[in-house]
Amino acid sequence: MTRIFSGVKPTGHLTLGNYLGAVRRWSDVDQHRADALFCVVDLHALTVDHDPGRVRRLSRQAATLLLAAGLDPGLCTVFVQSHVDEHARLSYVLECVATDGEMRRMIQYREKAARERERGGSVRLSLLTYPVLMAADILAYGTDEVPVGDDQTQHVELTRDLATRFNQRYGHTFAVPRATRPVVAARVMNLQEPTSKMGKSDDVGPGVVYLLDEPEVVRKKIMRAVTDSGQDLVYDREARPGISNLLEILAACAGGNPEALSGVYESYGALKKDTAEAVVELLKPVQERHKELCADPAYVEGVLRIGAEKARAMARPRVDAAYQAIGLLAAG
Repeated sequence: MTRIFSGVKPTGHLTLGNYLGAVRRWSDVDQHRADALFCVVDLHALTVDHDPGRVRRLSRQAATLLLAAGLDPGLCTVFVQSHVDEHARLSYVLECVATDGEMRRMIQYREKAARERERGGSVRLSLLTYPVLMAADILAYGTDEVPVGDDQTQHVELTRDLATRFNQRYGHTFAVPRATRPVVAARVMNLQEPTSKMGKSDDVGPGVVYLLDEPEVVRKKIMRAVTDSGQDLVYDREARPGISNLLEILAACAGGNPEALSGVYESYGALKKDTAEAVVELLKPVQERHKELCADPAYVEGVLRIGAEKARAMARPRVDAAYQAIGLLAAG
């Protein structure tokens, strides 16, 4: 059976982009067709300056939202990365296979390091090496498929390279995974800056729809979305990023085609109104289920505990095999 691994980083509140680009597919498709693992990758949140209490709160919130979005512990494994030691164990071994040049070529590292330096901050070593930890997350489970957005494709390619290199040098140990991407709304853009991704780490909220935003907040943000010059409602990602973003969001919510929808509307206002209502309706059941789960924290804790036990049992034999293959003595 195909094995899938993917995760969310608790660096901010989950957004509409996270849901449409990843989480909804995990719930509607992936957990039903594969042996699927979904993880709150909290160790990745430590690569930049952070508040420890906030990381814990966001980790719990992310796990609760994954369940509220429809992930079923009876069908898939839901857990927190730091609860399974094999991630950190394998990460160091893979660092001994990766090269400094590979790490410094990672686009996300270059962009994030540049922003950190502009703020006058120091760049943590973990920011440079976190793609190796991501590779460990994936390879520990014999993963076949990794559902990711365009911005993470380079990291999956690195994972493939590390798996192949390890297998060639030390004997076949890891499956070589492949990246998979949804067809529509793989990358929902910021409503105020439609050439930038709608990221959960953004500190500014007007362009970001969060999964827990109240309906009126959702409507206000979408009605104030930046559009493009000119009156023609044409779907063109390059020339008309604002209108194209709205069309993709509406298409993803309503199950339509953004190009076909572009011919339906004669005004920005009508498109924005329909998009806002579609998003409100999409988020309503997720928000209702989230409230129910927040009232039963013991259930969520139990899911994460059992999920970590299942994940640990899957990962440990492969990580132990990697330790032996690379030359480490087996523990007595």
